[in-house]
Amino acid sequence: MLALLGAGCLKREKYPIEPIITMEGLEFPGDSTVITIGFTDGDGDLGLNEADTFPPYEPGGAFYYNLLFDPERRVNGVWTPVDLPYYYRFTPITPAGQDKSLKGELEWALRSQIFPLPPLQSGDTVRFNIRMVDRALHVSNTVTTDAFRVD
Repeated sequence: MLALLGAGCLKREKYPIEPIITMEGLEFPGDSTVITIGFTDGDGDLGLNEADTFPPYEPGGAFYYNLLFDPERRVNGVWTPVDLPYYYRFTPITPAGQDKSLKGELEWALRSQIFPLPPLQSGDTVRFNIRMVDRALHVSNTVTTDAFRVD
């Protein structure tokens, strides 16, 4: 009975309802670039279903994708946006139960076959600015990967 009382007093983490992301890792295993981001979300509304294709999630719309990788290339020492975004949709990860707070990590592997694609060229130094969007259209902060060379 004492254990039950103690468990009832455990403090639950409270996070803002907007997703907050952190840069956790950038690795280059084999033929991939693996980017790991940490995230928190206070109301657990991350991810989209396949059927989420009506406004504001319609194809071609600003909120069709929920994970946004915007590359930049270093040109003469200045970071320049590259018009070749990598946008993704991930499925819902809303937890079951009453507490919808989320904390975790997402990992994305970009196969090297995507490099080099114009306007990226072999030898370019690039980085990604990353954002996440929840179902309530809250946009996270932006995190930036370390710079790396395209081979």
